[in-house]
Amino acid sequence: MTPDDAIRTARALPCWSAPPEQAEPLEGGITNHNIRVRDGGRDYVVRLGEDIPEHGILRWHELALSRAAAAAGLSPRVHHAGPGALVIGYVPSTALAENDLHDEATLMAATDLIARVHRDMPRHLRGPVLAFWVFHILRDYAHTLSDRGSRHAPALPDLLERADALERAVGPIDMVLGHNDLLPANLLRAQDGALWIIDWEYGGFNSPLFDLGGLASNCALPKEAEIAMLTRYFGAPPDPARWRAYEAMKCASLLRETMWSMVSEITSTLDVDYAAYTDKNLERFERAFAAFRQEPEP
Repeated sequence: MTPDDAIRTARALPCWSAPPEQAEPLEGGITNHNIRVRDGGRDYVVRLGEDIPEHGILRWHELALSRAAAAAGLSPRVHHAGPGALVIGYVPSTALAENDLHDEATLMAATDLIARVHRDMPRHLRGPVLAFWVFHILRDYAHTLSDRGSRHAPALPDLLERADALERAVGPIDMVLGHNDLLPANLLRAQDGALWIIDWEYGGFNSPLFDLGGLASNCALPKEAEIAMLTRYFGAPPDPARWRAYEAMKCASLLRETMWSMVSEITSTLDVDYAAYTDKNLERFERAFAAFRQEPEP
């Protein structure tokens, strides 16, 4: 689907009160098309995308999570849903960037928002819910890459061996409902300063350390900021065992982003340089894993 096709599809949805006054593409999104539409004097975001089974993206599940997040006051309201289309309210806001999370006040606000996701969303969720266990996802990605003859296939045995070591280091978990894709651009700062969270394609039950570690790795947080984030979330500084598990999950989040991109190289039809994205995240994973191996075990 080209951007022009996406605009035509968005304008043709049956939820508008009249032919939309305006429709234009939004930046961001590497698994779907996002279109801003004005109808009846109000703005909406149309997210267009089909299921992506190789990434575990199922749109019925994204819809259920989007509705729960809206009911919990974490995300914009769902205006319409149909095959391959989700329409949510538009929030006048700015997407956060990596450097924004290096501001202590912003990081603490984001940590509080993550805690609300984990604590409040399950109260509003209806129907079946998927799990998001990163180590299963890594093994499944490896099967896909091997089956489809990926250029990365020779590296898979070593990557899976390291994934097994990380899974052992994580150990038993406390299970929460996670967002599981905490790129800074999925956090919006509204005009009143409040933070919102969007994009529930990968939501599901998981360890809280995955969201925390994912945010830290995606924003290249320094260690003192990570300790402050964990202290804010758990109410106490991390002991050696929690820190070790957190570091392992942070590495796993980087490996998942890397292998996600490896799979996207051979399956996605979007105009994105996935090879460059793979290389960037593989380098970040290698650095994080080297640091993890140097950390003393508790």
